[in-house]
Amino acid sequence: MRKGYKYIFISISILLLLYGCSNQNDNKKSGMALIKTTQPKPMKLSNTDNVTLPTKVKREVSAIKEIYDVAVIEGNKTILVAYKVKHLYRFRMKGIEKRLTERLDKEYPDEKFVVSSDYKIFLEAVRLKEALDSRNISKKEAKKRFDNIVKLKEELT
Repeated sequence: MRKGYKYIFISISILLLLYGCSNQNDNKKSGMALIKTTQPKPMKLSNTDNVTLPTKVKREVSAIKEIYDVAVIEGNKTILVAYKVKHLYRFRMKGIEKRLTERLDKEYPDEKFVVSSDYKIFLEAVRLKEALDSRNISKKEAKKRFDNIVKLKEELT
C-alpha cells in the first residue's frame, strides 16, 4: 500500500515540475503577471518639427531585451526616457542604463537624453501623459511638470 503512494507522489511531483518549466517563452506579459505593462505612446511637448523622434526613440529602447515597458517624452531641450527592466535583469540595472544612454547619445548626437529606470520617474511620466490625454492640464502646466520630473531624476542621481 505504501509503495503505491510513493509512485503517485513521484508522478505528481514530476508533472508539477514539467508544468512549472513549460512556460519559458520570451513574451512580454508571460513573466510579468504581477506587474502591469502600460506601453504609453510617446509624447511631444516641444514645438520642434521632428514629430517622429519620440517614436523612433521608443522603438529603439523597446528593442532591448532587458526592457519591457518604455515611456518617452520630448521636452524643449531634453528627451525623457523612463523604462522598466525585466525582473531577471534587475541586478544589471546600472549597466543597462549606461549602455542605453551611450546608445542613444551615439544614435542621436544632437539630442540631450535623461534616462531613468526608476519606477517613480516612469510613473510620473505616465501620469503626465494621462493628464494631457484627458485634457486636465494645459500644455504650459505639462511643460512645468515635465521640468519637475527631470529635476526629480537629477536629484535621485
